Amino acid sequence: MSWKLKSFNELSTPELYGILQARTQVFVVEQECPYMEVDGKDLRAYHLYKEENGEVVAYARLLPAGVSYKQPSIGRVLVKEEYRGKGFASELVKRGLSLIHDEWGERTVKIQAQEYLRGFYGSFGFRAVTETYLDDGIPHIDMILQDPSGL
Repeated sequence: MSWKLKSFNELSTPELYGILQARTQVFVVEQECPYMEVDGKDLRAYHLYKEENGEVVAYARLLPAGVSYKQPSIGRVLVKEEYRGKGFASELVKRGLSLIHDEWGERTVKIQAQEYLRGFYGSFGFRAVTETYLDDGIPHIDMILQDPSGL
């Protein structure tokens, strides 16, 4: 299995299909949440994912500053159910943060997290900046990571 990082224009049609299939499987079908999964932000995003036998098994969408928030963001973080518990989610977030900090030179990252993952994201230094609210019927919270090393 290998990790890949590609801009939208670098993705092949099968890669894009695999990403959208994985996101729909987890966020729409598994979480029983019909919403507009293809939201137009993919065009400006970097797509970080792990494949096994041509299947996307872990994925995150990295958005530059100004796309969702004034800060860069990590979203659509997923690990397919049969691959959970192997540390892929932590590795995914670490790789995403490394890119944002080291390659983009950004210190602050904002995310919209499902409330039940508050502790997971907190383990990377994210802190809640909103109260819990419903988004598409699922409890969410906005969180900020301010890299202590500064720039």
